[in-house]
Amino acid sequence: MSTPSILSDRINNLSESATLKMTKLGRELASKGINVISLSVGEPDFDTPDHVKQAAKQALDENYTRYSPVPGYPDLRKAIANKLKTENNLDYDISQIVVSTGAKQSLSNAILTLINPDDEVIIPTPYWVSYSEMVTLAGGKSVFINTTIESDFKITPEELEAAITPKTKLFMFSSPCNPTGSVYSKDELAGLARVFEKHPHIYIISDEIYEHINFIGKHESIAQFESIKDRVILINGFSKAFAMTGWRLGYLAASREIAAANDKLQGQTTSGTCSIAQRAGIAAYEQGLETVLEMKNAFERRRELVYNLLKDIPGVKTNLPQGAFYFFPDISAFFGKKDLQGNEIRDSADLALYLLNEGHVATVGGDSFGNDNYIRISYAASDDALREALRRIKEALAKLA
Repeated sequence: MSTPSILSDRINNLSESATLKMTKLGRELASKGINVISLSVGEPDFDTPDHVKQAAKQALDENYTRYSPVPGYPDLRKAIANKLKTENNLDYDISQIVVSTGAKQSLSNAILTLINPDDEVIIPTPYWVSYSEMVTLAGGKSVFINTTIESDFKITPEELEAAITPKTKLFMFSSPCNPTGSVYSKDELAGLARVFEKHPHIYIISDEIYEHINFIGKHESIAQFESIKDRVILINGFSKAFAMTGWRLGYLAASREIAAANDKLQGQTTSGTCSIAQRAGIAAYEQGLETVLEMKNAFERRRELVYNLLKDIPGVKTNLPQGAFYFFPDISAFFGKKDLQGNEIRDSADLALYLLNEGHVATVGGDSFGNDNYIRISYAASDDALREALRRIKEALAKLA
């Protein structure tokens, strides 16, 4: 007779983050002296800009070391509101902005404040690995709209309309997208907005954390459409644009009612995020985007490099992403093949593990992002590391028969 689990159903039903799992496995191999190239983690390989670090040092000297307001310092929220106005032409009062310990917490807070058990949440696939798990924690039901590489992994208004039911409470997506790098244009967002206009019971989470890593021009937010703006929860943060992943600083902008609910929830969980990180965030938003543009240009160069290298690998099918720093190539041609030990590659998780063990390159299987025929490759690495990683991947895949 098995012993009942002491853990809650909530945690037993929760999956481990696939991206963190592959990063952990790669580090374990590296600890044994194996040269592992990690293309699994969604983290810029640049240093935090000097003016941001200097602001943090100044904050320490000025003794910003005490509890901060739950929704964030007023002057940080003011800087965020100014950013949203000047860069996105979006009007938000600071009472509509809640700062959290990373965009990840902002997403989780938003879902927990909106979703009741059995509410349906529409999520286009592929999606960031934590979306559906956060819905599970809230007791909701994820409803997926599957996309393919042929559509650049974007949904149509008709597909959205077909997925809506009376139980639909929330729609959530990212643009630029993790894991595909896809970017919705203004016209495409307008088409989705027209669908939401017909369904006033549906809220929209727009994850815009990769806003500044956009290779096609101006970022477009679905919050720009006044007819649905009060139902949009805009999520953003400092980790990707300013290489501030470890600072844990993100925020949401929403209606006053939703913002107040997130403030209330956060007050009973983490309270205000790190005071030093918040002061650094003010400097990030107030002292220009020069370093952001430098990073974006480097990512764009790397994108071209990886695109050409991927196209040169037989059996791999890829598109050219328009933002973020990921490729999401179709690798289903290798399913059913075997490695030199006779082990069969059954799915994307098997292939990712094979590439780690055989090629010593860490990637992430697409199954965790909702599309099993793909793997995610991050190109947040140096040009030399990317060339070597793609050489190893090509060589490892050629060994499968």
